[in-house]
Amino acid sequence: MARIGYHASHEQFTPANLLRWTKRAAESGFDCAMSSDHFHPWSERQGQSGFAWSWLGAAMEATCLPFGIISAPGYRYHPAIIAQGAATLAQMYPGRLWLALGSGEAINEAITGLIWPDKLERNARLFECAQIIKALFAGETVTHRGRITIVEAKLYTRPEQPPMLVGAAVSERTAEWLGSWADALITVQASPEQLKKVIAAFRHGGGGQKPIILQVALSWAPSEEEAEAEALHQWAASALGGEVNWDVRRPQDFDRVARLVKTDDIRHSVLVSADLGQHRAWLAEYAEMGFDEIHLHQVGRRQLSFIEAFGEHILPSLKANG
Repeated sequence: MARIGYHASHEQFTPANLLRWTKRAAESGFDCAMSSDHFHPWSERQGQSGFAWSWLGAAMEATCLPFGIISAPGYRYHPAIIAQGAATLAQMYPGRLWLALGSGEAINEAITGLIWPDKLERNARLFECAQIIKALFAGETVTHRGRITIVEAKLYTRPEQPPMLVGAAVSERTAEWLGSWADALITVQASPEQLKKVIAAFRHGGGGQKPIILQVALSWAPSEEEAEAEALHQWAASALGGEVNWDVRRPQDFDRVARLVKTDDIRHSVLVSADLGQHRAWLAEYAEMGFDEIHLHQVGRRQLSFIEAFGEHILPSLKANG
């Protein structure tokens, strides 16, 4: 049975509100949680950008939920710092943290002034960082000079069991590559046919029976009109496609290009419906595909009513049918 998680979106909401809502999600039957990790929001309309690693300590202390976080090492974070942060949380809260690594987006990572590379180079940099983090988790003293430089670094505070190192992918090619070194896969919702291809590529690349995790962007509201309007207002950037999400640097520029996004476009990237039964059907189909965790990102601003409605009407039936 898939565990159903609540996604804490730091680029949209204040850390104080996210902590309050995550506690309510735990009370409402959500099994786990996941945190974004942004320096800038996608849009000036979102307008938040709390430091996720500070927040995670508070959230893990305030609840008993397991948590995941996705970060991009090699730019604003040196991999040694990510390893130290994750190891500290995993020592304090054993078995409750997984760490996903992605190749990053310019809107968050280009702030350091480094040249923003193409996808192949970003993946190569990601792989170096992942190997450094793994070695540090294993207690090794690490020296490496390549795309990333690290000299005689060793973690002295480590958990008995290191956090699961998850690879993030949206394409089959990246998923297959991740299968060779990641402990698990995280991807985002797409058509069932496309998701099956991504999962198969991960398995074929060496993923075997490793865990798979899905992040689902959805927009629910009491009316169809509000659900649609909230998706366009808060999450239009997700529908832009191509390399835009990886290469655009400023929230203002995302707002400009997002004006091109129409209703049909947003419905291809966000599950938009006022019908709880429709959301239940969508999630049940994903659960049947074998995902170990499905994290629900309510992109609209109705967070508390979303948590309570899904906790009452959707989670019990998903668990009963799992």
